[in-house]
Amino acid sequence: MRTRRPYSREQGTLTLLTFLFLTLAGPVANHAAEGFPKPRGLINDFANVISSQYEQKLVQLTSELLAKTGVPVVVVTMPDIGGSDYTDYANRLYEAWGIGKKGEDRGVLIFVALKERKMRIETGYGIEGLIPDGLAGEIRDQYIIPYLKQNQFGKGLLNGTLAIASIIAKDAGVSLTGQVPVKRPVKRRSGLSALAVLFLFLLVFFSMGRRGGLWPLLFLLAMGRGGGYGGVYSRGGFGGSFGSFGGGFGGFGGGLSGGGGAGGSF
Repeated sequence: MRTRRPYSREQGTLTLLTFLFLTLAGPVANHAAEGFPKPRGLINDFANVISSQYEQKLVQLTSELLAKTGVPVVVVTMPDIGGSDYTDYANRLYEAWGIGKKGEDRGVLIFVALKERKMRIETGYGIEGLIPDGLAGEIRDQYIIPYLKQNQFGKGLLNGTLAIASIIAKDAGVSLTGQVPVKRPVKRRSGLSALAVLFLFLLVFFSMGRRGGLWPLLFLLAMGRGGGYGGVYSRGGFGGSFGSFGGGFGGFGGGLSGGGGAGGSF
């Protein structure tokens, strides 16, 4: 009869180390299997399109927001997503990284695919009520895409992050460092020039005696309709010159996204 060798201490140690390795390597293997890079922190400029000036401001803003509210806003730029659908890619990246705390799912991903010229704001389950799809689309259209079209990636991403951070901070009842308004591209007004208004005013003045029924129409034409961006924050604005606030990145906690948000081309 063959005797069974006793289970040595060395074998027990090896088994424990193997278990620990497989446990810790699980998330990394998941990233590799999906083809996603490992997160560097809250700001992940894999496409190298954000200047150091804007990256520093983004790190300060998102770190402060995370420390004060517990909500991570994660910025990711990718040079190429291999022809994948950008919406699906952003959703899977959000899940693979587990942005936000598990069970709370309060997080935001601002994603840019450089070669595909696509961007998306992806929101976690727990943040969809605060930033619904319509509001995410307004932030996309007014605060981010106009700059991305001009290849001003740092400015556009900081601008959009500021807009999102202001909503989260206000909801949490906290204030963020500095008071610099969110900047938006200026759109030319579509109204008539001052000279044209003056001309039509004189025309109205001299014609009122004989053609009184026409002057209201002329007056409306003279006034015209103005253009410009309305904006989600026209009622108050948000600040963010971010002084010396630091704040560390504590990692992600397994948050999920339900596919909420908004995306598009630039």
